[in-house]
Amino acid sequence: MATIRKRKHKYEVQIRRRGFAPISRSFHRHADAEEWARFMETQADRGELPTPMKVLDQHKVKDLLIRYRDEISAKKRSYYSEKYALDFLIRQPFANLSLAELTAAKICDYRDARLKQVKPGTVRRDLAILKHTFDMAEREWNIPMRENPLNKIAKVKPQAGRSRRLSGDEFKALQAALAQTKNPYVMPIIKFAIATGMRRGEILQVKWIDVDFHAKTLHIPVTKNGHPRTIPLSSEALSVLHEETERTECKNKLVFPLTGNGFQQAWERLRNRAGLKDLHFHDLRHEAISRFVERGLSVPEVALISGHRDYRMLFRYTHLKPESLVDKLG
Repeated sequence: MATIRKRKHKYEVQIRRRGFAPISRSFHRHADAEEWARFMETQADRGELPTPMKVLDQHKVKDLLIRYRDEISAKKRSYYSEKYALDFLIRQPFANLSLAELTAAKICDYRDARLKQVKPGTVRRDLAILKHTFDMAEREWNIPMRENPLNKIAKVKPQAGRSRRLSGDEFKALQAALAQTKNPYVMPIIKFAIATGMRRGEILQVKWIDVDFHAKTLHIPVTKNGHPRTIPLSSEALSVLHEETERTECKNKLVFPLTGNGFQQAWERLRNRAGLKDLHFHDLRHEAISRFVERGLSVPEVALISGHRDYRMLFRYTHLKPESLVDKLG
């Protein structure tokens, strides 16, 4: 409620609202005092009054990140990778600051220091998690933040997209290194990735019940973008599946019964033995999609297989070899 009092030659306005610190201001004219009082009361009704520092001191950034990890991130399919990022953020010095102490400059210090250690994409992911955490605190958790500090800082420019593809010699190097690999599923997964363009997580979730050998298709019910898709299977992909039926006799629900962490460790050991430390498993998706285009498939046909709903993103995955166009040019 606003109170206006005359003190000497000025009119003093005081705004009091429960849960907020009192706000006061003086004016020479009574009309100006009334106008400001109406404006501030409107802000109070909207919950836009400045939050008292003592309230902000009660909440640490670390507490918000822990709550986000346990309540929000835990429900995501990407939980395990995001949990790793959140645990890292929780250990940073700025996470021990209260919301009263946190400023955009402190986030900028973290951003600039982190950019010297990792790639821009990693920093962009960290800042996106932080921003969503603060948004949730304000909108869902009823924590009266003054403003999301991420709204004030410049965004990290995305790094140039990878154009890495797998050469024939590199594939032979992987096959040679496989002789020392104890895990029998690693090479079939690699072959299947190149034949289908599927993501690692999608491949590790393939179930026999989703394979239709008669129609030569595979249904993928859970995808990164949340849109299930059914893809055609090439002779290479079917060959891998037929070999797995002989190995497992379809006793397992999963075609490739490996955990994501288990396969990642096996993949890293394999590529290191092959001398291909700069090769990412996701590069095989680039290789597969580029091969689809080189074989003459149209953009909609490739998108149906890859699951891209935005053709601009699909183009980022397509890296044609100039020599593949020679015959078409004549």
